[in-house]
Amino acid sequence: MKRFDNINVIPLIDVILVLLAIVLTTASFIVKDSLNIELPETQSTQSYVPEQGSSPIYFHIDQHNQLYIDETPQTQTFAQTFIKTLAKDQRIILQVDKKAEFGHFVQLIDLLKQQQLEQLTILTKSGHP
Repeated sequence: MKRFDNINVIPLIDVILVLLAIVLTTASFIVKDSLNIELPETQSTQSYVPEQGSSPIYFHIDQHNQLYIDETPQTQTFAQTFIKTLAKDQRIILQVDKKAEFGHFVQLIDLLKQQQLEQLTILTKSGHP
């Protein structure tokens, strides 16, 4: 009988790397799809990559004009109070559904500008085929 004294782990590593790639790919879609926000298309969109160590605050407006702060539904009054507590250098990410009324987007931008919060990133999707 032949002695079995080593294990070939290369196929196991391949399987683990494939599973890791699947998890990382789907994890980025889980955050976007939780609110079902359909971003408007633009021709000059750049990929957004969050800075290491930064913790931006996400503001969302869905197609029903509901405001969310970090995916939690909020009222306009709460948003005004919350925005006043933010530091001037706070990074803010805006996601607005393309079917949302433009006035709600303008009100949010106005609230942020009143507090001199200008570290804004507005997320869109690429209109390129």
